[in-house]
Amino acid sequence: MTAGIQIAIEYIRLSTTVATNALLERTGEKHALVTTQGFRDIVRIGNQARPSIFDLAIHKPDVLYSEVLEVDERVTVVGYTSDPKAREHAVQFVSTARDAPIKKEYSGADLPPSAGAAGAPYVAPEIVQGVSGEAVAILKRPDLGRIRKDLKKLYEDGFRSLAIVFMYSYTFPEHEQAVKKIAQEIGFPSISCSAELMPMIKMVPRATSATADAYLTPVLQSYIDGFFAGFDASLRDGTAGTRVEFMMSDGGLTSVEHFSGLKSIISGPAGGVVGMALTSYDKDDGRPCIGFDMGGTSTDVSRFAGRYEQVMETTIDGVTIQSPQLDVNTVASGGSSRLFFRNGLFVVGPESASAHPGPTCYRKGGPLAITDANLVTGRLAVEMFPKIFGPNENEGLDEALSRKAFEDLTRQINQETGRGMSVDEVAQGFIRVANEAMCRPIRSLTQARGYSTSKHVLSSFGGAGGQHACSIARSLGITTVVVHKYSSILSAYGMALADRVFEAQQPCNETWEHTTSPNLSNAHGRIQSRVEELEKKVVHELKRQGFAKDRIHTEVFLHMRYNGTDTSLMTLKPADSWDMEKVFVDTYRQEFGFVLENRQIIVDDVRVKAVGRSFDSLGPSVLGEHAEQIKKQGDRAFATAKALETAPRRDVYFDNLGRVPTAIVRLRDLERFEKVDGPAILIDETQTILVEPDCEARMLSQAVLLNIRYK
Repeated sequence: MTAGIQIAIEYIRLSTTVATNALLERTGEKHALVTTQGFRDIVRIGNQARPSIFDLAIHKPDVLYSEVLEVDERVTVVGYTSDPKAREHAVQFVSTARDAPIKKEYSGADLPPSAGAAGAPYVAPEIVQGVSGEAVAILKRPDLGRIRKDLKKLYEDGFRSLAIVFMYSYTFPEHEQAVKKIAQEIGFPSISCSAELMPMIKMVPRATSATADAYLTPVLQSYIDGFFAGFDASLRDGTAGTRVEFMMSDGGLTSVEHFSGLKSIISGPAGGVVGMALTSYDKDDGRPCIGFDMGGTSTDVSRFAGRYEQVMETTIDGVTIQSPQLDVNTVASGGSSRLFFRNGLFVVGPESASAHPGPTCYRKGGPLAITDANLVTGRLAVEMFPKIFGPNENEGLDEALSRKAFEDLTRQINQETGRGMSVDEVAQGFIRVANEAMCRPIRSLTQARGYSTSKHVLSSFGGAGGQHACSIARSLGITTVVVHKYSSILSAYGMALADRVFEAQQPCNETWEHTTSPNLSNAHGRIQSRVEELEKKVVHELKRQGFAKDRIHTEVFLHMRYNGTDTSLMTLKPADSWDMEKVFVDTYRQEFGFVLENRQIIVDDVRVKAVGRSFDSLGPSVLGEHAEQIKKQGDRAFATAKALETAPRRDVYFDNLGRVPTAIVRLRDLERFEKVDGPAILIDETQTILVEPDCEARMLSQAVLLNIRYK
């Protein structure tokens, strides 16, 4: 595919942090918000929530759009009430078809006044059936000629991206589509319609999501264009026979035509979550896994208990986004996190030394970072690192530079506190602070939701994960840590194993009714009908992409809430049951600690996801292989590694022990079913694993299993 080279490649899979960085750094595309007249400030006002309710100095992040175009259009739901059943009495439609509006005269008394001139004779507005099944009154159709003129002006002013957000477009998207068509004719290359992106009831999240997509998609598209520019056109148009797939925030893969800024917010860490789930979780063992992905700037944590945990709404740097995403918590603590002594406290991050100049030991004049702390305490084998540092990138790590910087910092700390701390104690103190910072988001995913953290398996990956895994596990009471042989590139490995995903969503606004005979005359039957319709759509799309029917399975979700509340939970339908009320109540109790008795349950929308399976099996799991060996051999299952006899040793500093002679062993010198008692440093070309005292490393075919002992 490149000039002069012909290589048969089955697929290329990518994840990216381009959109994430553009959002955090505010370097996205200049775009305009097109919205219903009177709602120009809908994003700026938001829902008036205060994340820190006691803050006296409130900082509201700037909106992402640069201009607002108000459109004089208006629709409303007939006879609106918080009870969805009311619409059945307001308008009776002659058909239950969902794929086209159904017009019908209306004679009810609760219709909103027509938007005519004062004193003009009353003209009943047109009534249509919305996508959600609700009766929609069209009070004011947009003036398309005026819109064309206004959009041309925006185009002439340099705008190339639009976010279109109208009231009630979730159920009546016709007006958004009309404006989109005009914008396409004018030449706007990027148009984000809220009803296409996320057809859900709430206008504020729809608006913030649409503006985020309009802000990020052009940046993402530029990145994608740059990637394809290095190949023949046949790669992009598919004639080369190579599938190009992108990792989405929900952990699934998609094709380039379905990839957008909104779907790529956590594309980067998503592959790691998939890799963690597929390599570390064992159904027979039963313990959920915690993903601990420690990199240079930040650490991402996640949880897997047999299925991917997702959230539908999240806030990133002040921007609320409504889109399916893996539930990943991030903390600004990593190998390059800077170290400070402020107001008598050890502080780690959030500032980062980055890759350039990097930590002090990189020989580029960088500041002290966690990597320097690990180096001066002896946890890194300098002689085994490649010579890629220094101004000319041809030198090794410089431990002397790190030690000199720590000596200066230790002197400052002792002068300010009157204590007599050593360099080792100061460096170890910063490591403890970093470890605690990384434990906090793990507790948020477990203890804060009613799960016992100690009853999990820790899956450690990322470039720096192995250096801290034992300490993190001990702080959390965890006894088992899995470090896969590809731990430093587990995100890429996860992408290679990920499934193709396509999903569709539809609003429905129904009251949940449990019945044994669902049909189109009751809510249950109408919901099932929608599910069947969406299943056909998503399965057809994956078949079109080349997946056989037996490699496709679907998952059904209902977005449910208690009547009178605005907190909806995306609730997964059990494979063999429609008892959604029980699932919702159990999920609600798990999330909030209580349930609302004798309260109707509302279904806001229906979502169906089709998953095209990429592979059949990875073979025995890590924990399964370990359990089988124990079952066969008992106490003789793991023999002490022979490589320890000739392994070099260095002194490593540990809490409460001081400097302890520690073996340094290359992973390639260790055999399957051998063990290494701590303290030891296990190392290869891509990772360093610190086996702390009172810990044991067991070698398996695909991973190192760390057992944490407690006295």
